[in-house]
Amino acid sequence: MLRGKTVLLGVTGCIAAYKACEIVSRLKKLEANVEVVMTEHAVQFVQPLSFETLSGNRVYSDLFDRDFDFDVQHVSLAKKADIFVIAPATANTIGKVANGIADDMLNTTFMACKAPKLICPAMNTNMYENEQVEANLALLKKKGCSILEPVSGRLACGDVGRGKMAEPIDIVRAIEEILMPRCDYEGKTLLVTAGSTEEDVDGVRYISNRSSGKMGIAIAQAASERGAEVILVVGKVSIAIPDGFLKVVKVKTTQDMFDAVMENYVPSDIIIKAAAPADYHVKNRISHKLKDKEIVIELEKNPDIAAALGQVKGERKMVIFSAETENLKDNAVKKLQKKNADMVVANDVTKEGAGFSTDTNIATIIDKNGNEYDYDIMLKKDLANIILDKVIELK
Repeated sequence: MLRGKTVLLGVTGCIAAYKACEIVSRLKKLEANVEVVMTEHAVQFVQPLSFETLSGNRVYSDLFDRDFDFDVQHVSLAKKADIFVIAPATANTIGKVANGIADDMLNTTFMACKAPKLICPAMNTNMYENEQVEANLALLKKKGCSILEPVSGRLACGDVGRGKMAEPIDIVRAIEEILMPRCDYEGKTLLVTAGSTEEDVDGVRYISNRSSGKMGIAIAQAASERGAEVILVVGKVSIAIPDGFLKVVKVKTTQDMFDAVMENYVPSDIIIKAAAPADYHVKNRISHKLKDKEIVIELEKNPDIAAALGQVKGERKMVIFSAETENLKDNAVKKLQKKNADMVVANDVTKEGAGFSTDTNIATIIDKNGNEYDYDIMLKKDLANIILDKVIELK
């Protein structure tokens, strides 16, 4: 519940503005007080009356409105807020608030507000990937704002790509986590592995896999947000590594990852093996570029990191992942037992939305006690928190 909390919601001129109505509705069900500030363009998409009906409060949009009991509105709203959320946040508004432009009610209130801030971008993919938008978002992060990244999907313009505003349920969950953070991992140390490893074939080629590292980094970040000290052992990843971890060890090969894990597992209470290390390395690797018409390479088995940890983990809890293309649960259970793990997170990577490079996943969690939990498609950051919940429940 958010009883006693005031959420200041800024709505900007974007087709996703209609989704802000659901955000208000969900927040009211959590007993939050919601104040809405709209830009002039936002009013063209959703009438203020909709937000006033849902929130029970007057909507503010005109910086020079004289129809009010005297108060400096942008200042009084800013002082009242426990959090300022902009959803949807257009490229225009992101640029203004990042660079200190205060030319309307929303931007002025944003500058006057000292409460935590959450920005939920929504725009065309090309705009979102524009270097100026990326720079503005990076500047907002540097200033302490939280950014709830948009998701991929069909956009209003008909394009398919990243730029859709996060769903209202996820925005409200993010608000809850900022206002009422969970600290159930405080005092615990987690060792998390993420990403893929690379095994050189010659001077320019290597063997690897499609792992993006998104799942492992999502787990590491979620654990850190819940109070844990995190040691991240990370191979090749497609996203930036967040700040705030106790230690980050970057590796290239599976042997590198094996060595890093064995050197750093001792202080950990929980080990989560979300990386996808290569199973084999090239026996006859050479340093120069091969130019033969035919290349024959011989592979040797790499060390099994999870199996090695299973032998020495003691009372530590260990979670492994099982990416499968068939016989999902049978293979996952066999892996759970073989590695002496406490829990396995299995996913069928052939399913749409469960692949390596996506922001979403579809998973089955099986623990050593035989409990099974099936989860439909969801954001990896949400699955990360579910995994951490299940680890806490493990006996």
